[in-house]
Amino acid sequence: MLRTQPTEKPAPRARAIAFYLPQFHPTPENDEWWGRGFTEWTNVVAGTPRFKGHGQPHLPADLGFYDLRVPETRQQQADLARAAGIEAFCYYHYWFKGKRLLNRPLDEVLGSGAPDFPFCLCWANESWSRAWSGREHDLLVQQTYDDADDAAHIAWLCGVFQDSRYLRVDGRPLFLFYMPEKLPDATRLLAQWRTESLRRIGIEPCFCAVQTGFSTRDAAGLCALGFDGVVQFEPNRSHFPTPRNPAGRAVSFLRHALPARWYDALRNNARLGQRNINTVVDYASYVDRSMVGSALDDTTYPVVFPSWDNSARRTSATIIENHDAGQYRRWLEDAVNRVGSRSAEQRLVFINAWNEWAEGCHLEPDRRHGLAFLDATAEALGSR
Repeated sequence: MLRTQPTEKPAPRARAIAFYLPQFHPTPENDEWWGRGFTEWTNVVAGTPRFKGHGQPHLPADLGFYDLRVPETRQQQADLARAAGIEAFCYYHYWFKGKRLLNRPLDEVLGSGAPDFPFCLCWANESWSRAWSGREHDLLVQQTYDDADDAAHIAWLCGVFQDSRYLRVDGRPLFLFYMPEKLPDATRLLAQWRTESLRRIGIEPCFCAVQTGFSTRDAAGLCALGFDGVVQFEPNRSHFPTPRNPAGRAVSFLRHALPARWYDALRNNARLGQRNINTVVDYASYVDRSMVGSALDDTTYPVVFPSWDNSARRTSATIIENHDAGQYRRWLEDAVNRVGSRSAEQRLVFINAWNEWAEGCHLEPDRRHGLAFLDATAEALGSR
């Protein structure tokens, strides 16, 4: 009797990296700021429909309301991601003058050697406030910068870069800056960190700037500061179609009429922020707009997202409704095609996000869609 040999899975057509939020466990700081036992799930279960047909709350399926202190949970996440063709997680990293927040999951990954799954870091270099409740100016912890702290930071990072699982691009550890324009002197910092990395580990990292909808520089302008590449974050305000609701159309008008910094200040006004001014747009229309654009240069990396609805977290929310696995697959396939002519190492595509549950932005299976978005990811990457 002939035995059928198992066929190997084809290699993915691109290197897919999913942003990963490590806030699904209690911390002393969140206990103090938000109440004892607070985790990201506290925000998630508070989600309620704001209009007929609104798909809140987003509730987890296969992995349940997990705790990232549990090793089995971290392993299950890695197994699901690997099966979908995702190459790595990009953990958000929080550093405030040597103090790290939400650090336990990464510390346990580093300390235990498990899961055996690649990762990189994105420094979320911004102050923490009560912006979720419309109180942007009520600071919880402030992001500051100085030479001594910069030196301590890169010294710590070099230890992480040496982990065998740390994601590399052409042999260089990949590191992202979420708010590059908030660095007082990005050019000086990058030069300092490259010099120190060469001294400590013998190689320069690949430093990428995240370009958000509130960036004042384009990709070329960010690279001119000294960054090796640019990650074009999504959602991006420039891709928003006309909102479906009147309040959303007013917000959209202001978003396009005002300079980014003025609109950001208005959006974060405490009195306006507590008025539940929602912006509601259609997912397929958003995807269409995002796919119409100029070709990317070889150091610019696209981002896609499966869904977005931050009404569980914010009083004035952005809701991208009617998200659909088929539309998401179409968008991800387009992103894969955009990087397809590059060398295999440089075919980076980012997905926002693996587990941003309170922003309605997650590949992890939920009770409405199950594994549909993970299946679509695998199909778009050609890994099945």
